[in-house]
Amino acid sequence: MSGSPVVLPEPEGKVDVLFVAGEHSGDQHAAKIVRQLFDQHLEISISAIGGPALEEAGAQLLHDLTKSSVVGLVEVLKHYGDFKRLFEQLLNWVADKQPKVVVLVDYPGFNLRFADALKKRGISRKGGGQVAVYQYVSPQIWAWKAGRRFKMAEVLDELGVIFPFEIDCYKDTRLPVHFVGHPFVRENYENSVSYDPEGQLLLLPGSRKQAVKRIFPVMVETLKLYRQQGGTRGCICLYPEEGIGEVLEDVLDSHGIDPSWISVEPVENGARACSVLTSSGTMSLNCALAGIPGAIVYRAHPLTVWMGQRLVKIDWLGIANLVLGRELYPEFLQKAANPEILAQHLSSWIQDPCLREAFSKGAEELRESLSSSDATTVASRLEQYL
Repeated sequence: MSGSPVVLPEPEGKVDVLFVAGEHSGDQHAAKIVRQLFDQHLEISISAIGGPALEEAGAQLLHDLTKSSVVGLVEVLKHYGDFKRLFEQLLNWVADKQPKVVVLVDYPGFNLRFADALKKRGISRKGGGQVAVYQYVSPQIWAWKAGRRFKMAEVLDELGVIFPFEIDCYKDTRLPVHFVGHPFVRENYENSVSYDPEGQLLLLPGSRKQAVKRIFPVMVETLKLYRQQGGTRGCICLYPEEGIGEVLEDVLDSHGIDPSWISVEPVENGARACSVLTSSGTMSLNCALAGIPGAIVYRAHPLTVWMGQRLVKIDWLGIANLVLGRELYPEFLQKAANPEILAQHLSSWIQDPCLREAFSKGAEELRESLSSSDATTVASRLEQYL
């Protein structure tokens, strides 16, 4: 955002659906829904605040919000004026165009405030107006800020969740909640990484620099021990953006790793892996769905851990473990992230067919848990508003 006034373009004729997606992942997930809607309704009109994927899917892109996606308090404060101007422009746009339904995709900091403003202005159904408000992807109220569910029930008409256990999180509200399947399953994301018993070791230290600086050295020392103990598999480490790639190269140099042992590549290159050491982010779920055995490795600043233990109430960090309600990926956190133990695990996953078979069954159970029938897709839920 540049700080100049935001002027949203006029749509051609009526608008049936407005999508609001503020991050790249939400833009991609929303684009899938748009294509499904166009398949069902050839004459439908869809506009979007989102990104290039939504535009490519056929929605009229009013503003590319993904270019403005920021992380961290300083960045948010720096762009506060820009977001406020866009927020007001979008409110006025919805009040004027009166789409049948506004679909809010994840991005709760912006989207839930927007739903609240639509109600206060009397634009949404919950405020006495005509515009329905549908939220796709729940904020992680099962981990923290659980009280948000009551506010969500006041401002939303319906919520589509991507984890089956999330339905119970809202059972004490009047908000209609439906499990619509996880996009990683629907969109076949596991193709970016795949399981190959003869493949390489895979390292996924994460997407945030400070966390990577703590986690990747543990993974590197594990790789060293694996090689010293006679391990011969090659290794690949995937990174999400160039800044992370530079951090990885610095760590490898400082630990004296033989360059022939490991290749460092962008995540879009994918990997065929026999086992994985991964941080607790979304890629850990990606790997679990692909059936790659391994473990979660995580180290954070002690103060972060102390605060997290008081604010976040979950039994596991790994999403796959949370979904299954048991440990699919062993979690090695803080001092428990010991290279000697991790090197033993790497060798076991490669050599022990019983362990691989047990993990394969768990991965299949996970895929079934995160799947949903065609009757409960987001597109089918939106039918009632169209």
